[in-house]
Amino acid sequence: MPYSRLVEAMSKPGFYPHMPDSVEVIQTHISYIFIAGDYVYKVKKAVDFGFLDFTTLEKREYYCNEELRLNRRLAPETYLDVVEIGEDDNGNLILENGGKIIEYAVKMKKLPRERMLGTLISEGKVDTSVMDAVARKLVDFHGRAATGGEIDLVGGVDMIRKNHDEDFEQTERYINITIPESSYRFIKSYIYRFMERHDSLLKKRVADHRIRDCHGDLHLDHICVTDDDVLIFDCIEFNERFRYSDVAAEVAFLAMDLDYNGYPDYADAFIGSYIKYSGDQDMSALLNFYKCYYAYVRGKVVSFMIDDNEIGEEEHKEAVRNASMYFDLAYTCAARLERPALILIAGLMGCGKSVLAENIAPRLGAGIIRSDIVRKEMQGISSTERHYEDFGKGIYSDDVSRKTYERALDLAEEKLREGKSVIIDASYKRRDERVKAYDAAARLNADFFVIECVCAEEIIRKRLDSRMVDAGEISDGRWEIFQAQKEDFDKITEVPERFHITIDTSSTPEESAHTAIELISNIKMQNLKVK
Repeated sequence: MPYSRLVEAMSKPGFYPHMPDSVEVIQTHISYIFIAGDYVYKVKKAVDFGFLDFTTLEKREYYCNEELRLNRRLAPETYLDVVEIGEDDNGNLILENGGKIIEYAVKMKKLPRERMLGTLISEGKVDTSVMDAVARKLVDFHGRAATGGEIDLVGGVDMIRKNHDEDFEQTERYINITIPESSYRFIKSYIYRFMERHDSLLKKRVADHRIRDCHGDLHLDHICVTDDDVLIFDCIEFNERFRYSDVAAEVAFLAMDLDYNGYPDYADAFIGSYIKYSGDQDMSALLNFYKCYYAYVRGKVVSFMIDDNEIGEEEHKEAVRNASMYFDLAYTCAARLERPALILIAGLMGCGKSVLAENIAPRLGAGIIRSDIVRKEMQGISSTERHYEDFGKGIYSDDVSRKTYERALDLAEEKLREGKSVIIDASYKRRDERVKAYDAAARLNADFFVIECVCAEEIIRKRLDSRMVDAGEISDGRWEIFQAQKEDFDKITEVPERFHITIDTSSTPEESAHTAIELISNIKMQNLKVK
């Protein structure tokens, strides 16, 4: 039966026994959802994506009943029944009233849209403390959820690898459509190297019964916060291997969705509360890995909509945008530093240090300390106020520079003690200043990198000249003193070569940033420590 006929019938208020005033229709890649007054009816599409198969009426009936059973675990009063859609002798479609059965629908109570977690956060109606209640609900649910046997087998290391294999295979056709080839290859490399490095931890999670029959699709639109309860609905019913997972993966899913929607503080609060109530400290090492996985899955699923001939041009464009954003988040999660790190962005003026710092900091999860700002703040000068001093004079004298670097390193150490990564954007032309930074990282058990920026001199000159007419520019660097600085730069030889990265910033800022991130990732995957 053409779905257009079913959608037409179910879009009319007269189709329903309770006669709603209106019907709203929502389409996803696997379902049609009809919001009819106080009730919602969900019909599954006859599709086969490999990871789900709804191609026969019998399968759709089975998975409707599974949806009912599984969602009653977290929202028992919301999921009401599985109802029949029939066809009478005159060929009219009818609901719950006999006839030849041509389809099934899950019937639910309509939940208040204004109480959805995403809506509450976006409208500023709840603060981060709401995540404590969500965390409590999930810790209790996970504690009661089934584990062991088939669940451990399906949620174990072999299936995690299989899931990723499938994801990468199914997204190859979207390379350079919704995911850049460089991101695809970077994420793929990260995933398999992470699994190799953390094989023992992943197996320990199974032994510790952290693999449970979870929800499997825990994002903001599936959480309703009422005055009395937290209702979590619309779990994965169509494939057990997406539901049998590490509880850390479930936590990472919601944290990923909060990050995607621009609420990282809520994500941090949720993770902190979950770990507090569960006592599961080991999950911290796995969260970025699972965030990457779920962001990638969302990118894949939204990409599938591009191939749906039933969606319009605007929906197609929106699918491309949304999928690209999910894949970009997956890239960020793959790039994220696992341990606090001190990163020096060093090099001559005009070589692109600040641009590189600004481009890699959000990916790595690091803050930025700019020596140009620190220097002027210490002198009581506005950061954009011009001070064109002779080389090594005035606020750029050796004494002021030494104090500037001391202050920048003090600020960096404060961040490192808080468990945060930090980038110091400065020329770091003196060997002794770099050694001080290296020693500080070792003392605070932080990772350490020196990224030395280099560039063709003709490009540097153009950059320095353009700064002269940029009113918002912080740096006072200019071509006249470039040569003097060039002759006064101590070659970087004191830092172990494995922590010294050289980036030619003559390419685009995006290419330079990707190269830097890839090299940092290669080093961190080797688990190299300072000292």
